[in-house]
Amino acid sequence: MKKFGKILLAIFALFLCMLFLIGVVFYKKDIPVENLKQLYANTSSQFIPLMGMNVHYRDEGNSTDSIPIVLIHGTSSSLLTWDSVVDNLKDKHRIIRMDLPAFGLTGPNPFKDYSFDYYTHFVDSFLLKLSVNKCIIIGNSLGGGIAWHYALAYPQKVAKLVLVDASGFSSLSKSKGALGFKIAQTPVLNQIVKFVTPRFLVRKSLEDVYADDSRISDSLVDIYFKMTLREGNRSALIDRMRAGFQNESEKIATLKTPTLIIWGEEDQLIPIEHAYRFQKAIPNSQLSVFKSVGHVPMEEAPKQFSTTLTNFLNQQ
Repeated sequence: MKKFGKILLAIFALFLCMLFLIGVVFYKKDIPVENLKQLYANTSSQFIPLMGMNVHYRDEGNSTDSIPIVLIHGTSSSLLTWDSVVDNLKDKHRIIRMDLPAFGLTGPNPFKDYSFDYYTHFVDSFLLKLSVNKCIIIGNSLGGGIAWHYALAYPQKVAKLVLVDASGFSSLSKSKGALGFKIAQTPVLNQIVKFVTPRFLVRKSLEDVYADDSRISDSLVDIYFKMTLREGNRSALIDRMRAGFQNESEKIATLKTPTLIIWGEEDQLIPIEHAYRFQKAIPNSQLSVFKSVGHVPMEEAPKQFSTTLTNFLNQQ
């Protein structure tokens, strides 16, 4: 019995040593937001004090457009995910995008609330600050869930709605999911990730999100990696994942806003079946499925995405 106890003690000691070595090798300290601004803020970037944060946003394109497009990114992403959309549509449209609380240069919500009610209130407060009374709202993943919640809360303020691989029908934890998200949801492991965040883990998560790994460049990995290390964002991600993705699918059928659903057929995070569920639930909605594309069609198939979006926006 004593021998068995010694073996267990030795195994535990070895485990602690391994954790220590991993921590030494992969420890990453937070990056100050001012450092990241030098890399990822440009002449179009603006910062606005709102709800205890300094919100990073860009307001670009045709300033005479009376109904601007509002772009909302997903979990662990940033407003940079929409670069191709802005490049392709800015001649005709005014386009507004922001880094959501918990992500990008905006960083954590000081009150640690990341519910859909909170994000709906945040989006409305943000648009009021910019004097936007009506918009076309487009959201990807978590941003899609925020978009349809906003359209339900303020139907008079949303002219059209575009859902891109959107959340809404089930918890992300029930799908295959990206490795980084799984770790952020796992007790103990998620606390380690606050300090130990290997770059290869970010790449692996992107490989889970993309269908075509050849499109994942080193510069793309750098963006996601460094934004994750923005001071406070790792803790905020854990708080966000702890908030969960509540199933409120019964509300989706009450949407009256003209809606386009765009989905990557190879999405491993929110499977294609959810696209058809959205289409069935939302009256008179349209669905466009992108072949050989994953969870972020605007990044992986930018030309197809912009063409599909433009056709929808031009419909009367």
